[in-house]
Amino acid sequence: MTIAILDPFSGISGDMTLGALVGVGLEPEWLRALPGRLGLEGVGVRVAPAMRGQVACTKVDFDIPPQPHGRHLKQIREIVRRSDAPESVKEKADAAFTAVAEVEASIHASTVDRVHLHEVGAVDAILDVMGSIWGLSELGVSRVYCGEIALGDGSVRTAHGLLPVPAPATQRLLEGLLVRHGPEGSGELVTPTGAALVRVLSEGPPPAHVPVRSGYGAGTREFADRPNALRIVLAESTATGDDVEALVMLATDLDDMSAEHIASAAEHLRECGALDVTSVAVQMKKGRVGVRLEVLARPADARRLEDEMFGTTTTLGIRRTPVERRALRREQRTVRVLGHPVRVKVATLPGGSQRGKPEYEDVRVVSQATGRSLVDVTSLALAAAEQE
Repeated sequence: MTIAILDPFSGISGDMTLGALVGVGLEPEWLRALPGRLGLEGVGVRVAPAMRGQVACTKVDFDIPPQPHGRHLKQIREIVRRSDAPESVKEKADAAFTAVAEVEASIHASTVDRVHLHEVGAVDAILDVMGSIWGLSELGVSRVYCGEIALGDGSVRTAHGLLPVPAPATQRLLEGLLVRHGPEGSGELVTPTGAALVRVLSEGPPPAHVPVRSGYGAGTREFADRPNALRIVLAESTATGDDVEALVMLATDLDDMSAEHIASAAEHLRECGALDVTSVAVQMKKGRVGVRLEVLARPADARRLEDEMFGTTTTLGIRRTPVERRALRREQRTVRVLGHPVRVKVATLPGGSQRGKPEYEDVRVVSQATGRSLVDVTSLALAAAEQE
């Protein structure tokens, strides 16, 4: 299994990521064709060698005609939707832009639909996000990991004025990730685009691996004493299979909450990005009956989900345990059943065969609309999925 390891020893930005991807094998011509595939006509792409601190890098720049000063999330989503990118790429790109919109809305006391994305809504940032996520897919990368992120120091001038490094939106996007301040005098090293990419791509610190190829993406500034670059390492995972991932289990025992309140907290945690939430009956001290709430999370989301657990339950402490999960490769298909759309989750078994499970809510809607039984609609949905 090919994995990619981000090594942001001098921070990370979108153009640095693109340069490093070219350094590990992404074709420059593919990158030059990207604006047209996104409907962003008139944009030129320059890919050139550059030196940063005596290290050979690749520098990527965009020549952009006059554009709107930022965009709303709805407009960015339309650009992503119209592209011919794989659905998995579109989903991750949407997650990146949505993450930025959510933190911007929170910081400026606005809503996701109303917030105006300045830096990340610009053409170059859209190209950075789509190019980075799509480029990793083109290179056959299955999983992405990230090492410790250098933040920089000082302040940075943005559309919202002079802000401390890291800027508020960047700081929020980096929550739960391993970071360090400095080096001294370096200014901003992590852009909102770079932080958003790490947020949606990284599955945590790098696991044991065999390095295969490395490349460096040049940052804009040059430092006298060190290379300002992002290193990406393509590697082969030493895990027993490409279906094993490192996760975190968060657990707490509760004996002073009603079942309804625990169920509400569990649903909230799922909405906040938990991979799974389960509850188990336990016996606590003095013979009291309680509930153990277990939350499965990606390492980068663990801290944020712990905060949500503290806020939505009565717990005073949460246990954190590293776990490994082996999961089947799965995809979602949408089929037509009696004239109605039904989403079907299709999993691929180790031997290559597949099995599907229609979304219950979709099946229920079709059943109510047509008068057919839930069993009938489920069978029709599975038959339609097998034919695709």
